[in-house]
Amino acid sequence: MQKVARLLPEKLTVYTTLVGLLNARNYNFGGEFVEAMIRQLKETLKNNLYNEAVYLVRFLSDLVNCHVIAAPSMVAMFENFVSVTQEEDVPQVRSDWFVYVVLSCLPWVGKELYEKKDVEMDRLLSQIEGYLKRRVKTHVQMLQVWTAEKPHPQEEYLDCLWAQIQKLKKDRWQERHILRPYIAFDSVLCEALQHNLPPFTPPGHMPDAQYPMPRVVFRMFDYTDAPEGPVMPGSHSVERFVIEENLHCIIKTHWKERKTCAAQLLSYPGKNKIPLNYHIVEVIFGELFQLPTPPHIDVLYTTLLIELCKLQPGSLPQVLAQATEMLYMRLDTMNTTCIDRLINWFSHHLSNFQFRWSWDDWADCLTVDLEKPKPKFVKEVLEKSMRLSYHQRIVDIVPPTFSVLIPAEPIFIYKYLDETASTLPGYQLSITLGNAIKNRATNEEILTILKEVPNPNQEDDDDEGESFNPLKIDVFLQTLLHLAAKSFSHSFSALAKFHEILKTLADSDEGKLHTLKVIYEVWRNHPQMIAVLVDKMIRTQIVDCAAVANWLFSQDMAHEFTRLYIWEILHSTIRKMNKHVQKIQKELEEAKDKLEKQQLKRDMDKNSEDEDGQLEEQIERLQEKVESAQSEQKNLFLVIFQRFIMLLTEHLVRCETGSVDISTPWYKNCVDRLQQIFLMHHVTIQQYMGTLENLLFTAELDHHILAVYQQFCALQL
Repeated sequence: MQKVARLLPEKLTVYTTLVGLLNARNYNFGGEFVEAMIRQLKETLKNNLYNEAVYLVRFLSDLVNCHVIAAPSMVAMFENFVSVTQEEDVPQVRSDWFVYVVLSCLPWVGKELYEKKDVEMDRLLSQIEGYLKRRVKTHVQMLQVWTAEKPHPQEEYLDCLWAQIQKLKKDRWQERHILRPYIAFDSVLCEALQHNLPPFTPPGHMPDAQYPMPRVVFRMFDYTDAPEGPVMPGSHSVERFVIEENLHCIIKTHWKERKTCAAQLLSYPGKNKIPLNYHIVEVIFGELFQLPTPPHIDVLYTTLLIELCKLQPGSLPQVLAQATEMLYMRLDTMNTTCIDRLINWFSHHLSNFQFRWSWDDWADCLTVDLEKPKPKFVKEVLEKSMRLSYHQRIVDIVPPTFSVLIPAEPIFIYKYLDETASTLPGYQLSITLGNAIKNRATNEEILTILKEVPNPNQEDDDDEGESFNPLKIDVFLQTLLHLAAKSFSHSFSALAKFHEILKTLADSDEGKLHTLKVIYEVWRNHPQMIAVLVDKMIRTQIVDCAAVANWLFSQDMAHEFTRLYIWEILHSTIRKMNKHVQKIQKELEEAKDKLEKQQLKRDMDKNSEDEDGQLEEQIERLQEKVESAQSEQKNLFLVIFQRFIMLLTEHLVRCETGSVDISTPWYKNCVDRLQQIFLMHHVTIQQYMGTLENLLFTAELDHHILAVYQQFCALQL
């Protein structure tokens, strides 16, 4: 039963009715069940499982309707929860959570509590209102899918829920959507003896507590968008909250089985009273666009929508097409992170339906600046579609008028290819090198050939081995990748075979930067190849994470700065760095645990002292590795944020000097990308907040840039 309360919240009232009937039959069962639920709630809060705790409290509150729990003791529990808002020196997210729990239970139990304890409930709601008025909401802007408030305001979740509860109260707590099977058993349940909840004090704030982050409620439809059939409840009606809450719960319960999940969503109780398809599509996109990260992996939402289209071929594809059209129309004010997810979803979706789409309807994107969101969106969708198909297929499916947005053919660009390149420095050596590689020359033989490459950076050849030689990297990497250009596998094999030579050539920081520059030059028409080769080079330590960050922000890549693949490379690089640190930290923890266990055994085994010494040395080495990795990680974030600040400051100064509006498409994109770094890697960045504040995000910084940092800080206030 307790498991059901946590794992099937959408069926909550069915199981509370069952508990009510069992309690009416056996009073002791009811008492034991309530005590077990309270124990479970304490355990859940202790383990930071706040989302599960919401469902446990909601289950308890619905037991009031089933005459298992006495209303006054439920009100007392809610009062204890709301008292958290009076605590000092605690994060706002802690108080938010306790207020949210109380408000989210009221659609189920508000009527019953108001009938029994109206004065106490009025006082409770008045306390909540006071808290909501004094809350800091700096973070909202960072979490909104759209910056525009029209056609639908993007409200903060507590503000929206408060408005819904206010309307419910005004309607005398009458709601028409929750199934209440216990009403049918009222004659049995009203005879049952009720239990008082044991006094429940919310556990105190702990520094390592991880409270749920605030959210913004996603809205894309209202009653005007679903013209036929049942009317969609208004955004401030409590029915909207209940429907969305239940649909989220169904996805949460069944997300690993897309077919079951789709079937459960479509068989939602009361589906004839609401435009269910519109609600489902809105909830799925709401999860996909949730910031900082969706509740589940992105690909779930694609497969779920495909499954829904298969189950409802006559109605759901039309609603989905309508939603896609709406999202396209609102691209100008959409958050760049959400546009990325929309690109990935739409291209994947199209690939499952033969890439059929009414492209002509989007011809308006061809008449505006190609840097604006609409043409950029179409270009990136076609680029991603090509990854899931092939170039000629994309050329064939898109009208000829869209040719300017069709990605280039993903071919290798080899500058030493033919006779016309014979005047280039290194041309003859590239031929010699190509033949040597084809004839399976050893690393030593290749290095001997490379010694003949003149260094354009120096006059004197005496210390050539010590100095960075861009031409050496050019000739070797261009030739090697040209010979291996046939596939990803060929390229990987080439990098593996000549790993030592590449490490030698890219030994210095300039060498690493130049290596990345050459990869871009030869594969600039194939972003996916660039991404996988950079990934491979980081893994094999030919280049490091900081070099990749410096390269992406360099002047050479400025014209590609707003392209999606650039940011995929950067986020992948940061994730690799984070995983590296976590791996060493885990090894260190395991070694410490092992030492602790061995020390406990020491009395029993005389030989263990030698092993202890070895372990202590290992721990010392690992400690140094952890410190070194963390220093590298901190440096990576410093490099990234420093580059962002430089770029944005230059733009702001340029606009101020020329009296030009700062809000260009490039500026919006850059600010959104800065927010994206903060949001996607917030857990890691929080460790280095002090350093960032002291070195980069100081009070002297331009307020446009500082605002992003302040919004991020407000997320965990």
